[in-house]
Amino acid sequence: MGIQMEPGISVVIPAFNEAGRIAQVIKETLPFASEVIVIDDGSTDNTAEVAIKSGARVFRQRRGGYIAAIKHGFTRTRQEIIVTLDADGEGDPADIPRLVAPIRDNVADVVLGRRDFIPRPSERLISWLTGFVVLVRDTGTGFRALRRGIALVLEIPGRCICGTSVLEYRKLGARVVEVPVTLRTLAKPRRIAWQHGLQCIHVLKMLVSCRRQSSQHKDIMD
Repeated sequence: MGIQMEPGISVVIPAFNEAGRIAQVIKETLPFASEVIVIDDGSTDNTAEVAIKSGARVFRQRRGGYIAAIKHGFTRTRQEIIVTLDADGEGDPADIPRLVAPIRDNVADVVLGRRDFIPRPSERLISWLTGFVVLVRDTGTGFRALRRGIALVLEIPGRCICGTSVLEYRKLGARVVEVPVTLRTLAKPRRIAWQHGLQCIHVLKMLVSCRRQSSQHKDIMD
């Protein structure tokens, strides 16, 4: 009987105008990944060129936003475990082994990197709403690990991943856990995330759907 190898890791990094940061992020990520994939989301600087020189597989797309970039990245992966990581360097790639451990130990299908502090009140509100169905604290983290089979069927409705992705994991029957990750301080302005207002509407619609499904399941069981 041959030696069973641990599943490989594809790290997907969506990037928009991150030429000044992307090289360091890739350098720190490569030791923990089988491949690093950068999706250049219509950058107007040389993000793609810098990423290629730094050792990443790079794919360009017209400006489509974070969700479009993430879903594009999922289709380009070649490994069983996928990690998503932001291009700004806020997440510490050294946390990747901790993030993927529950999947490798077969106790989870999705692992969320729980930040010590969630900076935006709107994100905290969305996580609170989602908590009525899924008991996780940080639904807006961009640092997460998931099985490739789950990643490829995700629809991710809404304007961002906050709340809706976690509810979709539940709908798919995925086992979701959280592990703490390091949140590094960046010298960059934080704009008000106006899209979170619309995101709350998407989350509420999904919550109603989840409650309806639970009620129907209860009726069947009774």
